[in-house]
Amino acid sequence: MIKKVLVANRGEIAIRVMRSCREIGITSVAVYSEADRTSMHVRYADEAYYIGTSPSNESYLVIEKIIDAAKRSGAEAIHPGYGFLSENAELSDRCKKEGIIFIGPSANAISTMGDKITARKTMIKAGVPVIPGTTEKISTEKKAIETVKEIGLPVMIKASAGGGGKGMRLVKKENEILGALRAAKSEALSAFGDDTVYVEKYIESPHHIEFQILADKYGNTIHLFERECSVQRRHQKVIEETPSPIMTSKVREEMGKYAVAAAKAVNYEGAGTIEFIVDDKLNYYFLEMNTRLQVEHPITERVVGIDLVKEQINIANGMKLSYKQDELKQNGHAIECRIYAEDPDNNFLPSPGIIKHITEPLGLGVRHDGYVYEGYEIPIYYDPLISKLIIWGKTRDETIKRMKRALYAYKITGIKTTIKFLEKIMNTPDFIKGKYNTHFIENNFNFLMTEQKSVGDCEDIAIITVFMDYMNNLEKIRPKISSELQVNNWKSCGRKKSLMRL
Repeated sequence: MIKKVLVANRGEIAIRVMRSCREIGITSVAVYSEADRTSMHVRYADEAYYIGTSPSNESYLVIEKIIDAAKRSGAEAIHPGYGFLSENAELSDRCKKEGIIFIGPSANAISTMGDKITARKTMIKAGVPVIPGTTEKISTEKKAIETVKEIGLPVMIKASAGGGGKGMRLVKKENEILGALRAAKSEALSAFGDDTVYVEKYIESPHHIEFQILADKYGNTIHLFERECSVQRRHQKVIEETPSPIMTSKVREEMGKYAVAAAKAVNYEGAGTIEFIVDDKLNYYFLEMNTRLQVEHPITERVVGIDLVKEQINIANGMKLSYKQDELKQNGHAIECRIYAEDPDNNFLPSPGIIKHITEPLGLGVRHDGYVYEGYEIPIYYDPLISKLIIWGKTRDETIKRMKRALYAYKITGIKTTIKFLEKIMNTPDFIKGKYNTHFIENNFNFLMTEQKSVGDCEDIAIITVFMDYMNNLEKIRPKISSELQVNNWKSCGRKKSLMRL
């Protein structure tokens, strides 16, 4: 049985994995780069090992250094988290050769589902619906033009080894084909070291819906329902929720069965995600499989009531799944907001720097997965995600209102963050109604990027106004505090509150 786990990652996901390890009595081992010497995941772990200079290609992405740290620490297993080496078949294979347990799928499953063309072929063979498109790479520009004409515009040219929105280009007109092809191949080569691309039909007004799956070594596979991930910016998820506002019981059951079939087709073991594109008529198509834990996994944990990291460890220990499909149900509603160290007013550029002050939201239904603290310096070398705010409520409406309250309470100074931007999303009519797709931010851009006074801003104005009047004319203001100013200021905010806090 696993007694010590090395977490080959950093930041909030490293801490999240370590928390589950601590709950079940497993020693956690951190690895860190020069930039992360003072990072919270290093402080939280039971042991920590230095693995190199700050750039990730000299530390977190070097398999040899990860394996060496596992051997020095005596860790029986490695958990890759997400990002970095989490979907690296070479790491999975190397662990097997070194006698170290890789808490994730086999190298074959990672390779098969990591290559989008191979994955499409595998899903077609398994009977899983896929988006119309090619099952072979586009080798020449002439072939690209012929293929696009055959499929019909619009199409997406996509990197076979791609992910995270890289190596993707939308083509709406014939004269855009060659430019899009060259750009996609160039970006794919730069990002993944592989310029192989393929073509698939572009689905208008798509929804991005994924199904969480778990599978053990004995062929038992279950799904833990869906997550709606359509609020995206530059193909990167911003907000996720479960259940999906557009889902029906019938479609959920069908998609869940296909998600299980997809995992079984590659003899999958561990936690993974089957991603689908869904159109406005609820026609659905396989998009890809993520052979790892997802950033948004906490909303599934909250609604279904299962610790996915613990299940990953149990599966790696050779245990059977703890649950059967008919034992699972969705309870309430959950939404996750990703908090980035980015400046929305400056084209969302990263905002590294020292955090001067932080107030984390608390209260009923609030979960906060983060790793920063006052005085911590956000490094320039890594993804700017600094935390995830996960909110649960009995209904979607209650969850949205609770998220608004939590975002208002969440204060970070010293750096720019996306907190205010997320607040605006929560106040967008399309989001509140649950009527949105992957074009949500584009369609609501003016609303989201316009300066708006929230209820919280109005509260601050009211309090400052009353306080200044109080200081300037103490005797005259006294009789007004409980009447005129209290009522007038708070009515302008749509609220009525006591000013006793002054």
